[in-house]
Formats: sequence, structure tokens, C-alpha cells
Amino acid sequence: MRLPDAQRYPPNRGMRLSITFGLAVVLLLIAGCDDMSNQPRYEPYEPSDFFIDGRSSRPLVPETVPQGAFSEQSFFFTGQDEAGEFVDAYPFEITREVLERGRERYDIFCSPCHGYAGYGDGMIVQRGFSPPPSLHEDRLREAPPGYFFYVISEGFGQMYPYDSRIKPADRWAIAAYIEALQLSQNAVVDDIPQELLDELAGSQP
Repeated sequence: MRLPDAQRYPPNRGMRLSITFGLAVVLLLIAGCDDMSNQPRYEPYEPSDFFIDGRSSRPLVPETVPQGAFSEQSFFFTGQDEAGEFVDAYPFEITREVLERGRERYDIFCSPCHGYAGYGDGMIVQRGFSPPPSLHEDRLREAPPGYFFYVISEGFGQMYPYDSRIKPADRWAIAAYIEALQLSQNAVVDDIPQELLDELAGSQP
């Protein structure tokens, strides 16, 4: 006589224990889900004793952008005005510190192709890479700062975008340094303030 499978192959005791333990774990997880939906929390502007300043709402992390604050039309991020024209202005005052920062960033990111003086003869070009245009040609000398910011951000020709490599404030600093570089390479004696000319004359032997 052929026995039923259940009698021929009785369940292993260890397997039964494993199944029972697994079911118990699942039941515990399901029971805990209700507590997860009712966790303690603070209402907006509700005071808190946990933080020293007594506020539950925490200030923004420095250099972060609040949600909704970024605007595609903001020229700080695009170099363009609402009409899509390149702006002929800077989003902040250009100081010596800004120019020094721009020079530093330019030397790191731009000089390998454009050269330290901006003539398009950087080290990569000397090793066979196609030269970029000179920053001192009339077309680029007349370009507004927003144009340089845009090109640095979006790239141009064989130049790839730097928007993910250089933060916006540094891109503006580079644009300001490029303008200073153009002035330095195309300056004449009449462009030098008289007090500096007097100082130079007094330093002559």
C-alpha cells in the first residue's frame, strides 16, 4: 500500500522552527508599522528644548540654495538677462580679492589651453591640441562679462562645460580677471593713473 506523501516524508523539525521564527519576525514588523506613522515631530515654528536657540526649525546650511530660490532667468546663474542677452555687469563688486580669486581659478582651469596671458598658447596647445581663439582679439575684447560666464558654464567648440567644476561666483571672478587681463595686454601709457606714473618715475635711478 502506498503511503501519502505527508507520511512518507515527515516535515523536518528544524524546518518547522525556521518557518515559525520567520512568521514571528514578519508579525513583529507589521505590528511596528503603526508606530512609524505616528512618530514624534515638531510643527512649523514650534519651540524645541533640544537646540540651544530654542527653535525646532533649523537655519539653512551655508552656501545652499533654498527650494524655489533658483531662477533660470537669474543672471547670476546664467550670465543673461530676462531677454536672453548677455549682461554687461557683475552680480557683485569686483575687488582686488575677487580678481586674485579669478586669477587663481583661471590659472588652474583656463591657462592649460588659453595660456597665462590669454593668447591661446597654453601647454596643451603646445603639445598639439587645437588652439582656442586669443582673448585679445577685438571680438572678445568687446564681449560683455555675461558672455564669458556663459561660455565657461556651457562650453564652446572643443571646450567642455565647467558648470559642474567651477561654482558660479568663481566663474564671475574668472570673467573679471579675463577683462583685467585684456586691459593689461592692450593698455597704453595714458591708461596708467598719474600717481602711478609719478611713482614709477621716482623709482628710476
